[in-house]
Amino acid sequence: MPVTRPGWVLVRVRAFGLNRAELITRSGGSGDAVRFPRVIGIECVGEVVEDPDGELRPGQTVVAAMGEMGRAYDGGYQQYTLLPAAHVIPVKTTLRWETLGAIPETFATAWGALEELRLAAGDSVLIHGGTSSVGMAAITIAKDSGLTVFATTRQESKGAALTANGADHVIVDDGSLAAKVLKIAPGGVTGLVELVGAVAVIDALNALAPGGRACIAGYLEDEWDLAPAQAAARGLAVPLAVYSSSVVDRASYGQVLQRIIDAVQQGRYRVNLDRTFEMAEIADAHRYMEGNRAVGKIVVLTRDD
Repeated sequence: MPVTRPGWVLVRVRAFGLNRAELITRSGGSGDAVRFPRVIGIECVGEVVEDPDGELRPGQTVVAAMGEMGRAYDGGYQQYTLLPAAHVIPVKTTLRWETLGAIPETFATAWGALEELRLAAGDSVLIHGGTSSVGMAAITIAKDSGLTVFATTRQESKGAALTANGADHVIVDDGSLAAKVLKIAPGGVTGLVELVGAVAVIDALNALAPGGRACIAGYLEDEWDLAPAQAAARGLAVPLAVYSSSVVDRASYGQVLQRIIDAVQQGRYRVNLDRTFEMAEIADAHRYMEGNRAVGKIVVLTRDD
């Protein structure tokens, strides 16, 4: 059991989502960004056990995500976790733990990436990496905002899931993405949410209309060198934003996450929960994620001993 101290909140973890960042850490790919020994997990949902500062009450439902969680300090892969108070966000909800557990990192990232694009109803957006959990969240947020949504998958069998989630145009990405987008929309799309990564974005940038904007918010291909992509964006005169998870804390995302949860409860946003696992099945859950079998979010539930 973690020992509480001022400025930190002890949380009883009820569920946590899985993320590819944890695959990278587990395989040793995070380098000096993660200090070991470490309990990984960049998000969780649960209940307050103790807040020494008295700002949160015991039993209050909270969510937490990113902010060096599971990297600089122990994260969500445990029954009890001690988190910086600034990153523990109280919410009001009637959602089940597995549904709530699918929201924090996924929807916060999708929301932040779309915000960077500053799109308006009637605009169009390309979600590159649409069958990822963040991609699915971005689709449902974009459709609710009145955007025309182009979404990609590398597996044709997953296309139906994108359509069911609200995508207007599903594109099988075989390396010639921009050409396929421009065949449907000759003038290009207004915005690009890039989730595949720093290499794949170079082709995707060519699908943008003049004046279009792009934001890279995911690195599914595990390539992190942005220099070539930034050079390509400059050559096309495309603003290329980079979404940073460091912005997710109580001050900046408290109201945002409550709005997201409310929209889910109202049926406006669709939570794409692919599968749940128990804590004892965590190795199987990682194998499932590593095999790219999910369409949407994988969530692990903790249980009382």
